[in-house]
Amino acid sequence: MAYVLSTRSTERPSGLFAALGAALARRRVYSRTLAELSNLSDRDLAELGISRLSIADVAREAAYGK
Repeated sequence: MAYVLSTRSTERPSGLFAALGAALARRRVYSRTLAELSNLSDRDLAELGISRLSIADVAREAAYGK
């Protein structure tokens, strides 16, 4: 008697690659936003209404949403 444990062994898990690509793209947006905001002066940040302490939160929201 034969049993089939998985039929996906020969299929490409394209959904996995798409999810990985999307996650990497979001991480890139987060990293770029964080770097760019960190390079701004306190005065520039104040003009944008962002405190230095909230830079990571702003970058996270830009990349991942609320």
